[in-house]
Amino acid sequence: FRRCPYAMRARLALRYAGVSVILREVVLRDKPAQLLEISPKGTVPVLLLPGGRVLDQSLDIMRWACSQSDPDQWLAPSHTEAGKTWLSINDGPFKQWLDRYKYPERHPEHTAQQHRDQGVATMLAPMNEQLHKTPYLFGPAPTLVDMALMPFVRQFAQVDPGWFAQTEMPALRRWLDTLLASALFGQVMDKYDPWQPGQADLLF
Repeated sequence: FRRCPYAMRARLALRYAGVSVILREVVLRDKPAQLLEISPKGTVPVLLLPGGRVLDQSLDIMRWACSQSDPDQWLAPSHTEAGKTWLSINDGPFKQWLDRYKYPERHPEHTAQQHRDQGVATMLAPMNEQLHKTPYLFGPAPTLVDMALMPFVRQFAQVDPGWFAQTEMPALRRWLDTLLASALFGQVMDKYDPWQPGQADLLF
């Protein structure tokens, strides 16, 4: 969960909304049968709701959490055209460039720097331009869109921290540093032992 940006953003929304869930930390190379029973595709995060409904997409979990409680109005911008566009770019082309940048040996048709440059052009540079105008993507406070994108930008920055620290995107760096320093992010990054069948429920 601490490495998966999809799981990370789902937990951010759940904690923000104050929704208590039973947490089962899993190791994906050793997927428990209970996970596959709920979601045969075996990815995380997965949220099993009372009544048996299963949410196995992180954005669906974020939106569901905010539909339960949304004290700072996180949800609304995600339904705007601009919000949908940011989310679509992040989960589509930007994620592809991120993966190529992280693992250039798997994509030798371009260098790591070329993959990085594509990721910057696709999303990070436009984000930096917007964040020069407002502290967060939709104004003075973070929303679901900021929190949905942040774990992926964080991962991109971690590939080469030296490069990111010096890149000409100061507004983006400030935005990321502010979110990473938030109490909310610290709370969702606690470490948990992998879940084992029969153990007591752990509330998150």
